[in-house]
Amino acid sequence: MLLTIDVGNTNITLGVFNGSELIASGRIASDPYRMADEYGLILSNLLPAKGVNTDQITGVSMCSVVPQMTSTFVELCEKYLNQTPLIVGAGVKTGVRVLYDTPKDVGSDRIVDAVAAFKTYGGPCIVVDFGTATVFDAISRKGDYLGGAIAPGLDVSAESLYRATSQLRRVELNNPKEAIGKNTIHSLQSGLVLGYYDMVKGMVSRFKDELGEESKVIATGGHANLFDIENGMFDVIDLNLTLTGLRITYELNQ
Repeated sequence: MLLTIDVGNTNITLGVFNGSELIASGRIASDPYRMADEYGLILSNLLPAKGVNTDQITGVSMCSVVPQMTSTFVELCEKYLNQTPLIVGAGVKTGVRVLYDTPKDVGSDRIVDAVAAFKTYGGPCIVVDFGTATVFDAISRKGDYLGGAIAPGLDVSAESLYRATSQLRRVELNNPKEAIGKNTIHSLQSGLVLGYYDMVKGMVSRFKDELGEESKVIATGGHANLFDIENGMFDVIDLNLTLTGLRITYELNQ
C-alpha cells in the first residue's frame, strides 16, 4: 500500500492507496516544532484506527510546502515505516511541463494538483485549491502547467479581520442565505464567504478568458465544500486531488 502525505502550512493530509483506490485518509495539524517521534506516534495510532497497519505500507509519496518539516517526515518514514519517501520536487518525473518563469518556484502541491487534474479530468482545466492560501492554477489542453494566482485563504482573511479590529469577532464560516446581513455575525459571514465567492468567481472567469477555450474547473482543499457545485462555478469538487496527484507521481517514478 502507498502512503501519500501532503504537508501544508495549516494541515497535513494523509491518504493510503491500495492500487488506485483511496482506502483511508485523515488530517492532522501542522506544527514545525513537533519532533519526528511525536508525528510517528500519531501516525502509528492514526493508521490502525483507519484500518491500516504500518507494516502494510510499501511506499511513501510526499509533497511539502513547509521546508523545516520535510526532514521531520523523512525521518518519520524511515524510522516508523522503513520507507524512504519520494519527495516531489526538482528531478522527479511528473509528466507535466512547468511553463513558469522559474519552474522551481512552483510549490510541489500545485504540481501534483496539476498532475491529478489533467490525468483525471483532462485539459484545459483550472484548479482552485482552498488552503491556507487560495491558489488558482491553469493547465493547458496538452497538460502543461501554465501558471496561476495566489490569494489569502478564507481562514487567513477571517483571522486578519478579527485581529485588526477592536469590535469584530470570530465567526463560523457558513454560507449565508442573503448578502445584506441583519446583524454583525451575518454581515461578517456575508463579506467573508459571499465576498470570497465573488472573488473566486471573478478569477475563474479571468482564467477562462486567458485560456481562450472551454475549461473544466476543479475545486479542492478544506473550504471547497462551502461553495455548492450547483452554483455552476465548479464542474468538480475533488477533496482528494492532491493525494491522487501524489499517487500518480509515485507510479511515474517506479
